[in-house]
Amino acid sequence: AVPISQRRLMDVKLGELPNWAASRDFTPNGILSAVRRGHDRFYNKYINVKKGGIGGVAMLLTGYVVLSYIWEYDHIKHDRWRKYH
Repeated sequence: AVPISQRRLMDVKLGELPNWAASRDFTPNGILSAVRRGHDRFYNKYINVKKGGIGGVAMLLTGYVVLSYIWEYDHIKHDRWRKYH
């Protein structure tokens, strides 16, 4: 029986989600450490492997392309309408 504060998000049931979220550390230091843990987990799983492939780098590149498109969507939409009118 693992305490709810030490469980991972995927191990928490839907009814326990508010209690789990309340036990998280939302201070700037806590958020920074969570980002570091996520980066380390991604790096060790996809980048820092003995026989690596293109998967981890492709995910990062795809994420960058999607975020760039979302950020520039209003400008792209405006240019699209201006081109024909």
